[in-house]
Amino acid sequence: MGTIRPIADVARDLGLQPETDLIPFGHDKAKVRTEVMTRPRRQSEAARLILVSAITPTPAGEGKTTTTIGIGQAMGRLGVNACAALREPSLGPCFGIKGGGTGGGASQLVPSAEINLHFTGDFHAVTAAHNLLAAVLDNHLHFKQPPGIDSRRVFWRRVLDANDRSLRSVVVGMGGPLQGMPRETGFDITAASEIMAMLCLAKDADDMRTRLDRTLVALGQDREAILAGQLGCTGAMMALLKDALMPNLVQTMEGTPALVHGGPFANIAHGCNSVIATRTALHLADWVITEAGFGFDLGAEKFFDLKCVEGGLNPDGVVIVATVRALKMHGGTALDDLSRPDPEAVARGLGNLEKHIETAGHFGYKPVIAINRFGDDSDAELAVIKDRCNDLNCPAVLSDHFMRGGEGAEALAQAIIENVNTPAQPFTPLYSREDSVHDKIRQVARKAYGARDVVFTKSAERDLRQVKRLGYSDLPICIAKTQSSLSDDPKRPGRPSDFEVTVRNVQINAGAGFLVVLTGDIMRMPGLPRRPQAEHIDLQDGEIKGLR
Repeated sequence: MGTIRPIADVARDLGLQPETDLIPFGHDKAKVRTEVMTRPRRQSEAARLILVSAITPTPAGEGKTTTTIGIGQAMGRLGVNACAALREPSLGPCFGIKGGGTGGGASQLVPSAEINLHFTGDFHAVTAAHNLLAAVLDNHLHFKQPPGIDSRRVFWRRVLDANDRSLRSVVVGMGGPLQGMPRETGFDITAASEIMAMLCLAKDADDMRTRLDRTLVALGQDREAILAGQLGCTGAMMALLKDALMPNLVQTMEGTPALVHGGPFANIAHGCNSVIATRTALHLADWVITEAGFGFDLGAEKFFDLKCVEGGLNPDGVVIVATVRALKMHGGTALDDLSRPDPEAVARGLGNLEKHIETAGHFGYKPVIAINRFGDDSDAELAVIKDRCNDLNCPAVLSDHFMRGGEGAEALAQAIIENVNTPAQPFTPLYSREDSVHDKIRQVARKAYGARDVVFTKSAERDLRQVKRLGYSDLPICIAKTQSSLSDDPKRPGRPSDFEVTVRNVQINAGAGFLVVLTGDIMRMPGLPRRPQAEHIDLQDGEIKGLR
């Protein structure tokens, strides 16, 4: 790792003036003022936007963030003015099972520990704004103020940026008449907050205010919608979110600029960094590399059908990250045996990769396959992947960015440059906004997951009747599904066939502007594993150790 460059120097690479365009957070990170978007773009040609997604991952992930960072570093080595656009890590995974979210090996964001923990305070601002709305809502209940909220039909929960299963279901207002109105509620993780989704889909501060105002928080005694704007605290929430609306500028280990902003979960929310950060990067750089959480069926589908449609974005290319170990898992190998060479298991697991390539085709893209190399991968296993991709006429490039940084990803970056859509073609969404909600869900389930059909429980049908009654049927959908399978059953790896997706509930996120479609046993507040990463983290001589 080289010396961390002063953030002012990194900013100048993007044509930013540190004295007027940045709000520094120390010497190595800064907020970028949104006013930079009002200036003309330096370059005459439009920037290229590249999406990095992945096959269905193992629990540890397949290195999308690491690959995104490696590509950015490699483009810098090739003389390309590139910028990465990534999500902020959540403290839940950092202290839970997955660890940090700043990449790995020789392809990381720096300062890694600070980005993984408090960073510039965006997650805390979202938490505070979300819980302020919850407190004001309960205050209206306590004093029986207009607009007459029905305490049995309150949708707005509280949030905390932690994995804490004990908070999933709680009772508040206990202790007597002076302590509020008793009712059942619960906590979600901050990354699942609707305000986090709003932050990442809003085009600017005015759009954010509009989204906060229209947020559905409860029903009244007449069963009509109660919106956040009726509770009178939108202005206070905007005050809390003032700085959080600005993207954060940091750098990779090789000094490549990176805008890191927002952090919605991909199996619960839409799993992409903010529209503001992506558009800012496109305004400042020639190539922008961004990622969408988990596999292509989750993050990438929502990236296209939600973020790109809402933000007016049109990607120029797609990268799908594949690993030997994930394909062996999909081929039937136990997680404990993934380090054992087994080309036949890799071959059996290729159906999963093939499905994601097929799904990219539904959107209008022929992806570049990034084979993210791990140290115990055998040449025979790697050859199985490359041979199959050649059969599919799909470029596949072995990348060693984890060990060698940008140098190890140069061939991958070159393949991306050579395989962009030229001229850029508008992508094809999987569904139309005018479709019925049932049809939107079926289109995604069939095209992105390979499902035979969708089954709606009685509870889901009841929710959909309410969606229609309240006038939200025209909203797009955000399906909450397991990341461990193309199906809604985490125990079905590979490429399942002849399966149904069961929708158990549908929630209205009017502020974010989508319907959350809940399948399987998705939890909005994760729990810690038996041996969480928190057990390995410490502060020694003023330096954070063990955070990976």
